[in-house]
Amino acid sequence: MEIPTHKQAVKDIPQLTVGPDEKVSTGQSILLGLQHVLSMDVYVVPFIIAMLISLQADQSTALIQSTFIAAGIATIVQTYFCMKLPVAQGPSFIPIGAIVGIYAASGGGTDGWSTVLGASLIASVLVIILGFTGIFNKMIKSLVPPIVGGTIIFVVGLSLMPVALNSNIYNASGATVGQNVILALITGTVLILCVMLGSLFRKKGRVFRVASVIIALIIGCIAANFMGVLDLSAVAKAKWFSLPQIPFVDFGFTFNPSAIITMIIIYVVLMAETTGTWFAVSNVINKPLTDKNINRGVIGEGIGCFVASLLGTTPVTGYSTNAGIISITGVASRIVFIVAGAWFVLFGFSSKLSALISAIPSAVIGGVFVIICGVIAISGLRVMKNEKIGEKEMYVIAVPMILTLALTLIPKDFLYSLPSTLQYLFNSPVATAAIAAILLNKILPNVR
Repeated sequence: MEIPTHKQAVKDIPQLTVGPDEKVSTGQSILLGLQHVLSMDVYVVPFIIAMLISLQADQSTALIQSTFIAAGIATIVQTYFCMKLPVAQGPSFIPIGAIVGIYAASGGGTDGWSTVLGASLIASVLVIILGFTGIFNKMIKSLVPPIVGGTIIFVVGLSLMPVALNSNIYNASGATVGQNVILALITGTVLILCVMLGSLFRKKGRVFRVASVIIALIIGCIAANFMGVLDLSAVAKAKWFSLPQIPFVDFGFTFNPSAIITMIIIYVVLMAETTGTWFAVSNVINKPLTDKNINRGVIGEGIGCFVASLLGTTPVTGYSTNAGIISITGVASRIVFIVAGAWFVLFGFSSKLSALISAIPSAVIGGVFVIICGVIAISGLRVMKNEKIGEKEMYVIAVPMILTLALTLIPKDFLYSLPSTLQYLFNSPVATAAIAAILLNKILPNVR
């Protein structure tokens, strides 16, 4: 099976500087791997969960460290052993509501977290089985033609834009709205300038393009320091090396049927969302997904979540952010992603390095992030541009777009008043939009 792309659309995709199976030097891979890590807000999910369930400071630190290690191992497993495509793994936002609910319903504390981990462990095994049997792949092959695949890629970028603007820029703490906007403009401008220099000067300017993200983040941090909004106090206090919580010693696994069913529903939504990431990466690197890729990808996703459970943290998933970075830098080497995984593990064992990433102002990351979101959305349009857009296709594209924005902007009070199943689904605009696109494409009649 091939991913839904069009041969003519390939000509419009920016040429990669380094392909997925090409090698890069050790120095470059270290720099470029770090670039991917810095652009991913991996610490945000564990931080939010720690805040919502009122973990103590040492417990919060341990959760963040375990999350980094799980993301690193999952990235290496997916990129080197399973899917064998440049896909970075990180903690998913989708399960947050379910995790908090399961934790509270199970009495909180050690019992609550053990129930969360037990449910996550069983659900991850189910995902691995879906990969080995090829069931998930058959579903994708039947349900996702080019028009649907392009729509899913587009809404992946679209869904992230409000998050980048609101959470990372407008409502970011530690600075005024004006300061955040200025920082975002600085990093965004530097990113675009670096990419343009790389495109104009080709070989001589290659370094500007491939290192554009990290250059933008560094200059953004320097600007934040001049503005007095870069706080490195936590970095100074943190230790260079510290062990996270040890599996089977600091926590256990409790298997509650209700919690397991809840987490299985979450994993179904999670797989629907990560499929969009795979589509985006496949389109950017101009390498169609095969049946083998998808089956191995599902297995890799399951193994990553299984490892995350063993490490005492939450489910991981493919990050679409990295597809945008590949498009911007032109570097898709799997070696870079393997090194990124190694960086994650290193950060997981170093409280100081973890604190350093956490210290980067949200607005600095937001300036890069919002451009990446736009690049991802454009990738989806490229897939669809050569498809015939009739009346049916207009609704297949339009309704998921509307749903994506509606669910991204939905008042939280109203969302939490809905039944739990709907909350889990609607917490992921991409998954909901993907399901809508698939259903509309199947239900609506073809008008000639």
